[in-house]
Amino acid sequence: MTPERLRALLAEVAGGTVAVEEAERRLAWAPVEDLDFARVDHHRALRQGFPEVVFGAGKTPEHLAGIAERIAARGEGFLATRVAPEAEEALRRAVPGVEINPLGRTAWLPAANPVERKTRGSILIVTAGTSDLPVAEEAAVTARAYGNPVERLTDVGVAGIHRVLAARDVLGSAAVVIVVAGMEGALPSVVGGLVSVPVIAVPTSVGYGAAFGGLSALLGMLNSCASGVTVVNIDNGFGAAAAASRINLLPPS
Repeated sequence: MTPERLRALLAEVAGGTVAVEEAERRLAWAPVEDLDFARVDHHRALRQGFPEVVFGAGKTPEHLAGIAERIAARGEGFLATRVAPEAEEALRRAVPGVEINPLGRTAWLPAANPVERKTRGSILIVTAGTSDLPVAEEAAVTARAYGNPVERLTDVGVAGIHRVLAARDVLGSAAVVIVVAGMEGALPSVVGGLVSVPVIAVPTSVGYGAAFGGLSALLGMLNSCASGVTVVNIDNGFGAAAAASRINLLPPS
């Protein structure tokens, strides 16, 4: 149940095309659905603007597919992150039409009747290197699922800083920039010094031993000398896109 669908239902009640009892039935079905292995929150979109997103890691293919099927049954689509390869076929069987992104480890089913969202502009996702693409793709799919226009700028790390400097026009056209980088995590500071819009930095676990699984990049980003750089957790492309969406999406009119 999204805010737009709730307003449409209330308008139908006010206009006399839907009976009060029918509206009550629809709303009673909406809040929380109990499964044997999960409690699905169908009112998340009313509270936060976006439906519940399923975190796939640690779930069996059957559990993940079962949750996805119940969310998709409402017609509002669903998004799952960290989808293991062995769960992909189960999701395809349970939810026809689902879009699997193996690189980003996501599964996305667009809403049957998507609501067009007003935005400040596009979200640009910048990657330091090709090794950072899995996290960047998770961010890209999430941002699209949340209703944002998405652009990509790939492999422009500081090892060849001329590459990102040559893309200043692309950087300047975005409303929000997500920068995904491993190793020393320097790219968000560079981008933060080139743009006037919010920059969300995502450290990745890419790097050699002293990268400590992304900790070096995380600490580097937290100590950015560029102002306006916000940092999320290691490999958290989903969290970066969720934050960017709250910045980029305008309230419904």
